[in-house]
Amino acid sequence: MYKTARLLIATSLLAAAIPAAAAVSPAVGKALNAAAAAAKSRNAAGVSAAIAQARAAASTAEEKQKTAQMAGYAFTAVGRYADAAAALESVGAPCNQLAPLYYQAGQLDKAVSIAKGCGGEGMQILMAQAYTRQGKHKDAIASYNKLIASNGPKALYLENLAGAQYKSGDKAGYLATTTRLIKVDASPARWKALLTNFQQNNMRSESKLALYHLMFSTGTLERKEDYHDFAKLALINGQAAVAKAALEKSGVTSDPMDQKLAEAAARAVAKEGPEAIKLSASPATAFKGGNAWLGINEYGKAIAAYDKAIAANGNDADYARVFKGIAATKAGQKAAAIATFKAVEEKSGMKDIADLWSLYASSRG
Repeated sequence: MYKTARLLIATSLLAAAIPAAAAVSPAVGKALNAAAAAAKSRNAAGVSAAIAQARAAASTAEEKQKTAQMAGYAFTAVGRYADAAAALESVGAPCNQLAPLYYQAGQLDKAVSIAKGCGGEGMQILMAQAYTRQGKHKDAIASYNKLIASNGPKALYLENLAGAQYKSGDKAGYLATTTRLIKVDASPARWKALLTNFQQNNMRSESKLALYHLMFSTGTLERKEDYHDFAKLALINGQAAVAKAALEKSGVTSDPMDQKLAEAAARAVAKEGPEAIKLSASPATAFKGGNAWLGINEYGKAIAAYDKAIAANGNDADYARVFKGIAATKAGQKAAAIATFKAVEEKSGMKDIADLWSLYASSRG
């Protein structure tokens, strides 16, 4: 969005950069030429002095007009956007020149006021960006929605809309917009932006483990500390083989934490198969049994164990639904996975991660 605003300003500069003409007096012409030279060399003091001389010498309407236009060009070139805007506004410059200059000057309310009366996609972009800078996220949301309605769901507009919704606390809107983005582009970069934001939320350990599974599946798990956290949570939840795979993916080094976790995972993996059989036998421990089966990629057995935990309707029911959905996704059972994620209840604290997994499942082939 910043690049767009700069493009608008560049356009205004081209319109404002009108050289001195024969219709002005020699004194005015000399001063305007000096202002243009100072602008080219980015000499702010020289620009100020030359514009002051031109203004003092200008007596006709045409001379004042050309002085104001040169002031707009020269002051912009040296970053004095407020002076440039004021000079151009004094001679009735069009709104598509003035709004970007006031925006760059930080006079955001005035920039928005001018842009509102101007119309067009560029001015709507400027308004949305100004609202974002002001922390007026609801106004930014309205502006991006208007842009999308008028110009189609361009990725840049959707990205900025999602950002405004996230900052405003509109979780439902944020997820809906991100869903649109993911459906257009399910690349790791797109998932990384979404999951990195989500990672900042406070969540239960089971939800965080499910998040790490999703980051691992989407290729967005990168930091060593995240791999360590993933391995620890997987080990605690009886998914030793998952911990082992995560550590191997990150690259086990001589780092003490790497070594400690790798040794713990290796010991636990050897017991995981027998543990899965034992734990799956009872509804009371079936959730842990499902985790063990999931860890060793026995997805059908994991789903059966999770179903037993869900049927028991205990405290593990919604945790079991999330991980059952993960197992079904990994097994290629798209419809079953989505249905399972949708059954997760809000009160369990697992609904948000279930929705993200449902989005991932729906983006699969």
